[in-house]
Amino acid sequence: MATKKTVKKVETPNDSRETFVSLSKTFADSDLSVAEKLKVLYQLQAADNEIGKLMQLRGELPAEVSALETEIEGFKAKIAKLGEAIKSEEASIEMNKAKIAEHEADIAKYKAQIENIANSREYDSISKELENENLLLRIADKFISEAKDRIEDDKRQIEELEERISVRSEDLAAKNEELAAIVSSTADEEKTYTEKRNALAAKLDSRTMSAYERIKSSVHNHLAVVPVYNGEACGGCFNTITPQRLVDIASGSKLVICEHCGRIIVNPEI
Repeated sequence: MATKKTVKKVETPNDSRETFVSLSKTFADSDLSVAEKLKVLYQLQAADNEIGKLMQLRGELPAEVSALETEIEGFKAKIAKLGEAIKSEEASIEMNKAKIAEHEADIAKYKAQIENIANSREYDSISKELENENLLLRIADKFISEAKDRIEDDKRQIEELEERISVRSEDLAAKNEELAAIVSSTADEEKTYTEKRNALAAKLDSRTMSAYERIKSSVHNHLAVVPVYNGEACGGCFNTITPQRLVDIASGSKLVICEHCGRIIVNPEI
């Protein structure tokens, strides 16, 4: 007797480009009915709206805090780089000091030799060596002087950067204090809405959530699920909805996607 093979359902993988339009054919393939799914999506959008309002209370503070932190880190990085440059210059100074000592020793040696010259040819040869050593000594001394100037310039830059860090750090502390006060005052509300949002999101399949998040993040008002506006238009883009689609929306049992903006349009009363 032949054994009946079990056919395993293959789930469609998530796509970062997912939209409500692209999953409309499989929207009903869920443990939730279409009506229940639409209700969850509408409630999810409502929870996100409330969280968004709380975030708006913070205004530009999070961005300002982040910008100040980045600026301070940039200053610290410049200080570290200047510190490395100073070390390099100091090493160069020590190296050239050693060279000067060598050149001075060679100069002393050639001066001693030139006093006991036997002929003009040897005199010319030693004189050239002596001249060359004096030139190299002056070059090494010049390198030391230039390195010291660069070190002083780097130290001045470090002092300026440290002053700027001090000022920016005070600004950052004030901004963080202001932000912390706002966050503290809305912490309970944020926790409540976040827990509600997470519970609603857990009821939806990953493809639906992917489409929801993508639409929400791509539109200026962050609305992926909207009600009918003024009885005849999409609540997201305000384009007019056809009478038949208005009937479908009113029934609350059919997925209706705005043909203009791609948002889901729902009937909040269902």
